[in-house]
Amino acid sequence: MKKLGFFIAFVVALLIGGRGWLPPAAVAQQPLRPHILYIMADDLGWKDVGFHGSDIKTPNLDRLAQAGVDLNHYHAHPWCTPSRAALLTGRYPFRYGLQTIAIPSAATYGLATDEWLLPQALKDVGYKTAIVGKWHLGHADRQYWPRQRGFDYQYGPILGEIDYFTHSAHGVVDWYRNNELVNEEGYVTTLLGQDAVKLIDEHDADTPLFLYLAFTAPHAPYQAPEEALEQYANITDPNRRAYAAMISVMDEQIGQVVEALERRGMRDNTLIVFQSDNGGPRSAQVTGEVDTSGGTIPADNGIFRGGKGSLYEGGTRVVALANWPGHIEPGSVTNQPMHIIDWYPTLASLAGASPDSTKPLDGLNIWPALSNGQTLNRGAVGYDVEPFRAAVREGDWKLVWQTMLPSQVELFNLAQDPSEETNLAGQRRRMVNRLQQRVEAASKEAEVPLVLTEALGAAKSALFSHVATPEEAEAIDNLP
Repeated sequence: MKKLGFFIAFVVALLIGGRGWLPPAAVAQQPLRPHILYIMADDLGWKDVGFHGSDIKTPNLDRLAQAGVDLNHYHAHPWCTPSRAALLTGRYPFRYGLQTIAIPSAATYGLATDEWLLPQALKDVGYKTAIVGKWHLGHADRQYWPRQRGFDYQYGPILGEIDYFTHSAHGVVDWYRNNELVNEEGYVTTLLGQDAVKLIDEHDADTPLFLYLAFTAPHAPYQAPEEALEQYANITDPNRRAYAAMISVMDEQIGQVVEALERRGMRDNTLIVFQSDNGGPRSAQVTGEVDTSGGTIPADNGIFRGGKGSLYEGGTRVVALANWPGHIEPGSVTNQPMHIIDWYPTLASLAGASPDSTKPLDGLNIWPALSNGQTLNRGAVGYDVEPFRAAVREGDWKLVWQTMLPSQVELFNLAQDPSEETNLAGQRRRMVNRLQQRVEAASKEAEVPLVLTEALGAAKSALFSHVATPEEAEAIDNLP
């Protein structure tokens, strides 16, 4: 009887111990359900972090990279709206018309409401969901706003670009908390970091948290507090000095947020992801709606060709890292091709969320590559499919195809030529044809870009609704 009692007590103890009694294979199948801190920078150059060799000070990001994995072949889209849409849908933006440029401030369209977003999937399995920072997936109609798309809490701008001190765009304040306009003073990056810290400090650590911390830095306009500018007094170019200071302020706030996780005992069970939404801009034409043509464009994409708005690596290969103590090998680097669409299936799987409510996902669960370095067979990676251009990668081969006349076809071997200097299209016609067929197949599933639909409607109204006369032209010329 004593032996039987001991055995029963032993079994009960095992059961009370939870997952610890399960065999390794069974444990691996259990959802890990981590807290998720997803940090997005805006228009950050690939080289503009310390762990990529920059002189810009990013000690907190450097520590996260040193204690995690540097995603060396990680891609997003060349503009911020498509990248943010891809993250939250797990689907290529051409499927719902957001593949071309960012949503302009005067536009009325947004991310289709029949897309089941990542915060909705996580909320369904018990996560508290919050966005602190930039949205830029639709602003003219509240049906597109974050609180209507699965976020329990929202703080920050709805538009894509605001002044860092007035919080306004084109004279209109764009600063909200839970759909309510907020008038407050402060530097945007600091306010976002402080709000994220407050949210973590007040969060019930027993409830899984998904915090999407989307900084506007270092997107133009290039503005920083005076004390941050003083750190870079050695940089004579004013735009580069401000840009560097903006990144350092963002890094400082990231450090404060990580400290808040540690203070609450949440750090060890938090997966942190950091990335830029696209490559750093290399032309004033793509920095945003504020005119930056009077100065230098400060972002540095290292060896990569082009920048924001471009389908070359400088526009799409972005700085990124992942960090989760005990689950990701410290100091590791992966050359596994990854894409921003991959995070939806990856995070949903870790959270135990079902994909049943989503449309077919384009992304791949990359957790095996992040956690134990597995090589994943993923087929092709799409950079973009637009009516006038496209780019796709398969293995080491990348096709960049400009279809507008004069058309241009370029083929690069990224393993041998990451700077995309040598066009091999004339030598590898079979590979060109193979990748063009992939683009053609994808284009048949693509929606017309919403920006073109709206622009054509506006142009039609302007061009076909009245008659232009010499007197009208003269009056325009004489305007002050």
